[in-house]
Amino acid sequence: MKITRTSSLRDVAFVVCTALHNGGIEAVLTGGSAATVYAPHACQSHDLDFIITFHTPQTDAGKILASLGYSVAGDHYEHANNALVLEFPRGPLAIGRDLVEKWDTLREGSMILHIIRPTDSCRDRLAGFLFWNDRGSLDQAVAVARARRKDVDVKVIRDWCRSEGKEDAFVAFERELSAAR
Repeated sequence: MKITRTSSLRDVAFVVCTALHNGGIEAVLTGGSAATVYAPHACQSHDLDFIITFHTPQTDAGKILASLGYSVAGDHYEHANNALVLEFPRGPLAIGRDLVEKWDTLREGSMILHIIRPTDSCRDRLAGFLFWNDRGSLDQAVAVARARRKDVDVKVIRDWCRSEGKEDAFVAFERELSAAR
C-alpha cells in the first residue's frame, strides 16, 4: 500500500510498521496515535508516535522511511503527500514508571501494526491528566475505554493510578466513564 494524501492515520500506521518490521525493526505505536486507532471517532492525532523496541544493527530506519516517501525534518519525519508526521521518542516503552513489555499486533492482510494494548492506551492518555492536569487527555482515555470496553482492565488502571499517587485522577476517570454509559 502506498501512502497518499488521503491515507488515514490507521493506514499510515500499518504501512510504516510493516515496512519497519520487514526491515528488521520492531516499532510499537503509542501515544495519541494509538488512541486514534482504538477510538477514531473520538480521538484525532496528527502524528504517529512509534517506540522502537528492537532493531538489528545493520538496519537503517531512515532508508526504510525514505522508501515510503518520508524525509527527516528536525526531530520528526514528514511525508511529501500526507500531513501526518512520524515521531520516534526515545524508549524504553513505558507508562509512568511501568515498563510496557507486551503489546498487541493487529493484522490486516499481509500488513501488521504493533500497538500498545487498550488498557495501556488508556493509561498512556490518562498520564497527561495525572501529571499535567490535561483535561483532553482524560477525555481521550475515556474515549478509548468506551470504544474498547471489553479489552480495557479498569482494575489495572486503578492500581496504576494508586501506584503513581494519583488516586483522585482515577476517581475522575471512573466518573467520566460512568457518565458516558
